[in-house]
Amino acid sequence: MIKYITRRPLWFNILTAVLLIIIIFLIFMLSLKWITKHGDSKTVPSVIGKNINDVIKTLDDDGFEVVIQDSSYDEALAPGIVVKQIPAADQVVKSNRTVYVVINRFVPPNMPVPNIIGFSFRNAEMTLNNQRFRLGDTTYRPDFAKNSVLEILYNGQPIKPGDKLKVGSKIDLVLGSGLGTEDMSVPKLVGLTLAEARIMLEQLGLVLGSSIGDVPDKENAYIYRQDPAPRTVDGIRVRIRPGQMIDVWLQQEPVAIDSSQDDSRETPEQ
Repeated sequence: MIKYITRRPLWFNILTAVLLIIIIFLIFMLSLKWITKHGDSKTVPSVIGKNINDVIKTLDDDGFEVVIQDSSYDEALAPGIVVKQIPAADQVVKSNRTVYVVINRFVPPNMPVPNIIGFSFRNAEMTLNNQRFRLGDTTYRPDFAKNSVLEILYNGQPIKPGDKLKVGSKIDLVLGSGLGTEDMSVPKLVGLTLAEARIMLEQLGLVLGSSIGDVPDKENAYIYRQDPAPRTVDGIRVRIRPGQMIDVWLQQEPVAIDSSQDDSRETPEQ
């Protein structure tokens, strides 16, 4: 080949090279329409509001490729419904163009439960709605904070702010009903563990207030002091109404109880 080229005149080799370039250029220009599919275009159909399975079949039959770009969640829509498409409906694009879609999620996402403890009922309801939770049942128990949220429940079980539930979950609230109208004797809590005292106070409709004491296990720590106490220094029984609060002081060791003075393990008289 080299000998063939070198035996030819220079002008001949230049002319041959120019002709080859022209031929290659003409071939490229003639095939450009086929490569770019010029003139081969289609109108993108509207797929918003349709199920993704039907959308894939429809667009595939029309020569489009479908890619799920993202997902969002709207409980008012059925799972798998297309909520957005790119290119938009009725745009004219080349065949085999990819259509990107956003669909409504099949499984609701998890969201942290907002801290609504102490909120009024109306504020708690508004906060739950803003976080896309649903308000369930409301129950009441005696507490001086009337109509304030005392506890959050899910499926009948207490939950804490920050626990994650699926969007749209129904959350029940325990609200304060205010102070009771009838009073009772202050129960004696000294000598009980905090867990035992909590149960007793719930049964009586009283509120466990502050639990004071640097102990590693509060629930199993023992109460050695309470306020209000069952009796005054003069021995007079102290009265209390449902919804009122009792503060306690804790220690890890059991408390020695004077049995002669232990007159409060009975239910406080009304």
